[in-house]
Amino acid sequence: FFNLGKTVTGVEVRVDDIFLAGQIAEKIEAELGLTYRARDWMEMNRNLFSALKLEKVMMFVILVLIILVAAFNIVGTLAMIVIEKNREIAILKAMGAKNPSIMRIFMIDGLIIGTVGVLIGIPLGYAFCWGIETFYTLPADVYYISHIPVRIRAVDILSVSLAAVGISFLATLYPSWQAGKLKPAEALRYE
Repeated sequence: FFNLGKTVTGVEVRVDDIFLAGQIAEKIEAELGLTYRARDWMEMNRNLFSALKLEKVMMFVILVLIILVAAFNIVGTLAMIVIEKNREIAILKAMGAKNPSIMRIFMIDGLIIGTVGVLIGIPLGYAFCWGIETFYTLPADVYYISHIPVRIRAVDILSVSLAAVGISFLATLYPSWQAGKLKPAEALRYE
């Protein structure tokens, strides 16, 4: 194509630790001088890495949106429970229950919802990841890899689980506050 004949235009160097490739490329450039240029594998695949970074950011945004929808669902569910249980809340208050006790009931209810969701979600998520890694194959003529590698780390499961339960707890604050400020006389007036 360029009529270079048998001229050598590049040399590929394999290294033991691929994450040191940038430092090794700098040493090679320093040794050979300005007429030669050394590029590491990360520099040569910059577009791939930027696409992967964008994909990771988008997956995070989607996950946050899913969690927000779930949190609003919990708020709505608990608000409906508070409305349905107006009479029972009023009776408890008339019997001497304090606002913090009433609030605690609904906070515990929200924590139970979040915990059950986590206990159901962890096995389902694990099964989904296992299924992707085991059964889903990529066309070899299009991609360099034959399957999507999935790495499940305990720290990821723990952090997502704690975040889900924490968000479930935060979602209980408004409905439980509404339940706590309910006045018994108003709630029982129409009964």
